[in-house]
Amino acid sequence: MRIITTCLPCEGQHGSSVWFRLQFCLITVRMFRLLPRRLRPLSGPPGCLSARSARSFSGVPPELPAALVRSTFLDFFRQKHGHQLVPSSPVRPRGDPSLLFVNAGMNQFKPLLLGTADPRSEMSSYRRVVNSQKCVRAGGKHNDLEDVGRDQHHHTFFEMLGNWSFGDYFKEEACSMAWSLLTEHYGIPADRLYVSYFGGDAASHLPADEETRHIWLDIGVPPARLLPFGLKENFWEMGDCGPCGPCTEIHYDHVGGRDAAVLVNADSPDVVEIWNLVFMQYNREVDHSLRMLPQFSVDTGMGLERLVSVLQGRRSNYDTDLFTPLLHAIQQRSRAGPYGGRTGAADEGKVDMAYRVVADHVRTLSVCIADGVHPGMSGAELVLRRILRRAVRFCVEVLQAPQGALASLVPTVSHILGDVYPELHREADRIMDIINENEAHFLSSLQQGSRLIRRTLDRQDYKHGVFPASVAWSLHRNLGFPLDLVDLMLEERGVQVDRQELDRLMAESQKVMSELQAGAQAQVTLDVLSLAELQRLAVPHTDDSLKYQYRLERGRYVFPACSATVLALYDGQALVSEVSEGQRCGVILDQTCFYSEQGGQSHDQGYFTREGLQDVLYPVEAVVLAGGYVVHQVTAADSLKTGDQVQLHLDQVHRLSCMVKHTATHILNFALREVLGPSVQQRGSHVAADRLRFDFSVKGSLDVSQLQQVERCVNDIISANHNVHSQELPLQTAGHINGLRTVDEVYPDPVRVVSVGLSVSDLLDDQTDGRTSVELCCGTHLLQTGAIEDLVIVSERQMVKGISRVVAVTGREATRAREAGQVLSQDVDSLSARLSGSAPLSLDSAQRLAKEVGVLTDAVDNTPIPQWQRRELQIHLRAMQRNSNTTVRKLETREAAARAQALLEKNGRKDLQVDAVETDSLSVVMKTVNRLSAAAPRSYVMLLAHQGHSGKVLCACQVPKDSPSLSASDWALAVCRHLGGSAGGSPLVAKGTGSSSDITEALRWAEEFVRQKTQK
Repeated sequence: MRIITTCLPCEGQHGSSVWFRLQFCLITVRMFRLLPRRLRPLSGPPGCLSARSARSFSGVPPELPAALVRSTFLDFFRQKHGHQLVPSSPVRPRGDPSLLFVNAGMNQFKPLLLGTADPRSEMSSYRRVVNSQKCVRAGGKHNDLEDVGRDQHHHTFFEMLGNWSFGDYFKEEACSMAWSLLTEHYGIPADRLYVSYFGGDAASHLPADEETRHIWLDIGVPPARLLPFGLKENFWEMGDCGPCGPCTEIHYDHVGGRDAAVLVNADSPDVVEIWNLVFMQYNREVDHSLRMLPQFSVDTGMGLERLVSVLQGRRSNYDTDLFTPLLHAIQQRSRAGPYGGRTGAADEGKVDMAYRVVADHVRTLSVCIADGVHPGMSGAELVLRRILRRAVRFCVEVLQAPQGALASLVPTVSHILGDVYPELHREADRIMDIINENEAHFLSSLQQGSRLIRRTLDRQDYKHGVFPASVAWSLHRNLGFPLDLVDLMLEERGVQVDRQELDRLMAESQKVMSELQAGAQAQVTLDVLSLAELQRLAVPHTDDSLKYQYRLERGRYVFPACSATVLALYDGQALVSEVSEGQRCGVILDQTCFYSEQGGQSHDQGYFTREGLQDVLYPVEAVVLAGGYVVHQVTAADSLKTGDQVQLHLDQVHRLSCMVKHTATHILNFALREVLGPSVQQRGSHVAADRLRFDFSVKGSLDVSQLQQVERCVNDIISANHNVHSQELPLQTAGHINGLRTVDEVYPDPVRVVSVGLSVSDLLDDQTDGRTSVELCCGTHLLQTGAIEDLVIVSERQMVKGISRVVAVTGREATRAREAGQVLSQDVDSLSARLSGSAPLSLDSAQRLAKEVGVLTDAVDNTPIPQWQRRELQIHLRAMQRNSNTTVRKLETREAAARAQALLEKNGRKDLQVDAVETDSLSVVMKTVNRLSAAAPRSYVMLLAHQGHSGKVLCACQVPKDSPSLSASDWALAVCRHLGGSAGGSPLVAKGTGSSSDITEALRWAEEFVRQKTQK
């Protein structure tokens, strides 16, 4: 149903009665679907809007629920303009180490924009696309975390509505569709809209985007509302290099009825950008110059939350139906009053800020955890941990909600977003478990961190009021203790952190992270222009089918020989016809037998030889796939040019080792699901020649029995020597196979299916009910499982709550791991027998046994052995360590009692006791001091123990509780520094070490020091 009003006056001339009639019409139809109307150019004098469009150009837009806003956007492009609806990708980026999270709608389409999409994949066929993408902006270049809650519009999680054209339509169609959707289908008054465009940049030799300006004028946007801006506002770039271009933005004025042009791009909360249309027509080169792209693309983005606030007539995103159910649920669980929408000084006690923080952060946590990102210690996981802990603090400290309140909001998030993102319904229980576990851990860490701060303050001298930055950074980095909370606790004691040193530590940490990310991008990869040039020159995609054409002959794998022609060379910036000796380059051949790194499997190793130059080897350093071309990264050992004939020499031992590990990974994946249940989902894997790594979702760490069962299941399949089958199938056909395991990747079509024990055709025919390993996989695999020989899980641990990582070895490495486990088991049994025998007669022998337990524990912790066996031995060793420590403490106490008695008989209970004892244990020295002080509470006591063989001096002291003139820590520190060492402790007791050849002089100096301080 569509209500159309008659002609209205131009902007600023309509009366209140007309406005009322318009509002009545809009309210009447707000719950109905607005039928589309064909867009027609608007006409009229400059600065005045046409009569036809004035019906929706005044007043406010109709109020629509968020779900209808989203579906209207998707249906508009899908049904009216032939766009393909592509589901949102997970917020964990697919194979993009430059990003922590997906932070824009275009992230999943980067392979298309860069020209690297697999030509066999569905993605390569995309021309017109529309979607609503889950995005997280927290950490990295786009980081809104600390702004969330302070204002009414910042979020860490948001939805980006977008439409794309990849070599199809361009500026005119993009602008027309955007204007039609906003003004006709959403009913946004055009007199509330302003448009910005790129006004050029002389320094970059970039002209103004006059084409876009004229398009908007033709559509009917008044010149006064069409505003030019520079590079910062209206020129979009993917990064330092890559596709880029001018953009045009549509802005909305919340107030209306005025000329608000000066407020566009002025950070005014009243005039906000709602839609950005990017026209990718250039490529930014390494030298910062711009080259025209061979294929133009359109990338648009409109934040759902902001659009909904406009369509629901709200100034704040948090006042829309995307958030109000959450805010209501928060109030029900807290002791705070209702949400009032206040900010800044008006928000007393930061209560409303806390509401916004918790509402935003629980959405982010829910979406991220559902997509497999869990709170952890590095990268995206570390950022998510900070988000969770920030939410917990506001929940507990400001809103005074009980523990568990944060997780209890997850069902509300699922109710709001679950219909469009069904994984939120599916994973709700797991999300709540992970939030609850991390909340409990954080609250425990707060207590632990508080104790550490108090101990540090008690132990150190803070006359200058400076707290060590290393302690503050350790608390923040390792315990997740908020730095602002450290500042608050120190402020109460009149102390502050060494801010300069803390900034240095933070910068150092950031530098390490940046270097790791830079290292991940160090390979020579083709840029978009070089890929387009290869296609223009009709260079055929690399035929890499030989990588699969190996066979078994008499129990040995035979790999095919491969001769090839050099079709192209890439020097890191452009295609070249020749490279010289020592030059690093990418080599593209007509065919190859080398496997390029993908699907978690390492690339092949080996070398080239050139025809006529057989003695010169060109080692292959890396092999990558880009847009259907296999790029062999080589440092040329001699000149190489296009047209050269080369012979490829595959490192067959390395390849076979990777095949063993990859097939073993598939079997391990199957075994984990068999033992732990169908909830197990693969979260990542890496196959190398020496070991395999497999990440999977599971609530807690595996116990000894589960580890044994998984190993047994895997080795049963290995022993059975099952055939491994592989077959290419249409992607849609492969999806019908029962029990098929997939991961979040873009698969080619047709796709390769790998199954163990049962042929792919049998699985398709459903002629068997036997469960088996069957996965979509592009990797290279064994032809029979027996070649794995053996598999041992040598490590299993929870990387973050809910995600475990298994590391396993095979073949000879597995045998060596089992043998090492047996040796260590015998060592543990032998030491246990010695400990459980007759009690040690001396402290020295007890300490030696305790040290042996520690050494053996270290060996068990770090030697590759079966993980189930490691767990059993660790339990046994912990019990042995407790027993040996108890024995040592008893003997130390007995020896200290004897030493103290002898000294009391020698010196009596004097006010000052400085003497020497014979022992190699600092603990005995300390215990002896304690006994002497207990016998004479008013005494200043210091004992030194001289180890003649090394010259080391052990020191311990204690002073009376009410000693005003000297603290124990000052006394010990002075003596130990005199002896070239160091000390620490509290005002009452302290200990330390130094070195001296003359213990008598040390005793004299210690006594003289205390006499000067105390006048004794």
